[in-house]
Amino acid sequence: MTRTRLNTGREGEEIACRHLRNQGYVILERNFRCSYGEIDIIARQGDVLVFVEVRSRRSAHFGEPLDSVGPVKQRKLSRIALCYIQKHRLEDRQARFDVLGVKIRPEGYTIELVRDAFDLIV
Repeated sequence: MTRTRLNTGREGEEIACRHLRNQGYVILERNFRCSYGEIDIIARQGDVLVFVEVRSRRSAHFGEPLDSVGPVKQRKLSRIALCYIQKHRLEDRQARFDVLGVKIRPEGYTIELVRDAFDLIV
């Protein structure tokens, strides 16, 4: 992964965390890793455990941020979420997947948050 892409991802995640906190989310963990991969943000909103995938773009050259979370990515995120739930013994907790897109431009950024973006796929 190029340094520019890594920086875009990091900046997008920082923007996402600020936005989520402003929306009443409590950030529990960032960049959770297990053998299936990594999920960007794990948060709580009320009693609901929320797994948040952040997609950041500086241009539309590779498409819209939210369009990049297709069925394959959803399946991967589902496996990671199950790993987290089992590790922390949260099987009785209600959970959902949110996807947050960040468009970073020289004049500022825009955010699009899709709550309950997809169901658990196993």
